[in-house]
Amino acid sequence: MAVVVTPADVQDRDGAKLVIERTKRFYRFLKRAFADGGYAGELVKWFRKSAGIALEIVKRSDKAKGFVVLPKRWIVERSFGWSDNNRRLSKDYEEHCSTSEAWFQASFCFFVVNRLFSYI
Repeated sequence: MAVVVTPADVQDRDGAKLVIERTKRFYRFLKRAFADGGYAGELVKWFRKSAGIALEIVKRSDKAKGFVVLPKRWIVERSFGWSDNNRRLSKDYEEHCSTSEAWFQASFCFFVVNRLFSYI
């Protein structure tokens, strides 16, 4: 839906704001987003107030022991797994963030087209 690559000195919470601002421009119908516990706190309020989106935090239960599958978390993890199939994305070779964004988008375009043709 949207990709934002930032320098390492930008906190993930600040990067999330950039992603959702870019996403809302093209997907005005978006009403809910999911994030892990690291995004809890003020960001949830900002999402609702500024973006009009309910940010749902997916947390592991305090009672859980060992490995537990978290609902909705697999979506993000699977997406990062797919991007790892692209050698160009395995390391940060690019000098500019915009170039990294373009390669990430190109990688996912290739993945989607490849999946479509596998069903034909």
